[in-house]
Amino acid sequence: MLIWTTPPDADHAPSSIVLGQPDFFSEGAKLLHLPTGVLVHDGRLLVADSWHHRVLVWNRVPQRSGEPPDYAIGQRDLDGTEVNAGGAAAAGTLYWPYGLGMAGERFYIADTGNRRVLSWDGIPEPNEPAGGVLGQPDFAETGENRGVGVGPRSFRWAHDIAGDATRLFVADAGNHRVLGWDAPVHTDATASLALGQRDFTSAHEFGYGPQSETVMRFPYSVSYDADRLAVADTANNRVLLFDSPPRAGTAVPADAVIGQTGFGPNGENGWKAVTSRTLCWPYGLHLRNDRLAIADSGNNRVMIWSLAD
Repeated sequence: MLIWTTPPDADHAPSSIVLGQPDFFSEGAKLLHLPTGVLVHDGRLLVADSWHHRVLVWNRVPQRSGEPPDYAIGQRDLDGTEVNAGGAAAAGTLYWPYGLGMAGERFYIADTGNRRVLSWDGIPEPNEPAGGVLGQPDFAETGENRGVGVGPRSFRWAHDIAGDATRLFVADAGNHRVLGWDAPVHTDATASLALGQRDFTSAHEFGYGPQSETVMRFPYSVSYDADRLAVADTANNRVLLFDSPPRAGTAVPADAVIGQTGFGPNGENGWKAVTSRTLCWPYGLHLRNDRLAIADSGNNRVMIWSLAD
């Protein structure tokens, strides 16, 4: 986990702080094992330590390298790293948590391995169980698509979350779609919006042929700000932008695309050389004030775009 104490304003700007490793040169699973989602809220730092089946919480954003976390969500203590804390799925356990998000003052975790999204009123304190679940009928069930098939209340791989006080979006990567609800959502509820599919019961994966502005292939990340939604359409090597997405509907067309020359192509780096305009497996996003950060994972870089240009 790398931290820049001031936003980079030039290429190759060095980071200031490293967490999870003793220095900037070491690697391998130590404190963190496949960290994915990151959230800063009310001065706290939260990191989805996905392969340790927990979310680590720092009560303040670290000011120096190596600062230990204060507690973990999903495990009884900071020593625990087992799936569902070594037992069955429950309101306080996690299995491959990949994404984190706030929608208004409600906090959500994409509990990917348990095929669900958990939620709390605010950031939970140590060992505080979730108060709500999406994608499953209760906290004990973990079946893919609820064990009954794709629908407006199910996930295959809930992978990331975004929203505000009135909207909630979940990237359901395994079903090649993004689902949307009116927020706040406290418990199991029916989505009113499905982006990337023609209806709520489809999970079609479009191959390497021509794509369009209404389809997605493994969308792993979403970010929402000022009524604009960004979707990392990962396997199509592009980011889709939706201006003022509707509250209900299916197969809604995107308004713009980043990483490809149009909505049809989907090749890695456009099947050409890596440039400042190409993407290869964009995995993570953060949108704020017309600035979009893209974790361009296949090219081993993070790109920062100005959407106002």
